[in-house]
Amino acid sequence: MLFKSKHFVTLVFLLIPFFVFAHGVTSSDQAILNNGGLWSYIYVGAKHMLTGYDHLLFLAGVVFYLSGFKDIVKFITIFTVAHCITLTGASYLRITADEHLVDAIIALSVFYKGFENLGGFKKLNLKAPNLLVMVFLFGLIHGFGLATKLQSFDMGADQFLLKIVSFNFGIEIGQILALIPIVFVITQWKNKKSYPAFYKATNMYLVLIGIVLFIYQLIGYFSL
Repeated sequence: MLFKSKHFVTLVFLLIPFFVFAHGVTSSDQAILNNGGLWSYIYVGAKHMLTGYDHLLFLAGVVFYLSGFKDIVKFITIFTVAHCITLTGASYLRITADEHLVDAIIALSVFYKGFENLGGFKKLNLKAPNLLVMVFLFGLIHGFGLATKLQSFDMGADQFLLKIVSFNFGIEIGQILALIPIVFVITQWKNKKSYPAFYKATNMYLVLIGIVLFIYQLIGYFSL
């Protein structure tokens, strides 16, 4: 095996604090938004996606399942359209929810993709749901999570819609920048003998990190 299970457990718990704080809303970001105009919303949006470990882990799980570049473009486009709908709509209409609960569902999407990639549904003698539909549904949830983060900032009333659109544009830039190395590594590794071990180890990590993050978010919710 390329990785041992005990290494997974150690890695997860070492990275959890970094993940948690990297993905949060910071006072420095608020200061940037206060002083930088619409470009600052693009910058903060891109930064948020590049540190959005839960979104990127889910997308990595999706990429593992796909066999060609056309499929990757199709599924990423569906995910993007879905999260743009809820990010823009929920932010503009000021629809929000407790971010711990939303992030808990997003954590389950990470678990779901790793579970599916490892043949979890087949082992339970169940037919896996249509992946395109699931990517769209999870995209809606991920977008709502992004909307709760955006609404955590003081955006003011001036150019409100343009600020939302700019943040959304930044999210897309960050997503593209993050996906380039993810797609490159996965597609290049497919030609190596170690790929089956890499595939299994990485998707086991998705399952494990999804469970850990789900529990973490529930603890955060009930401790409020």
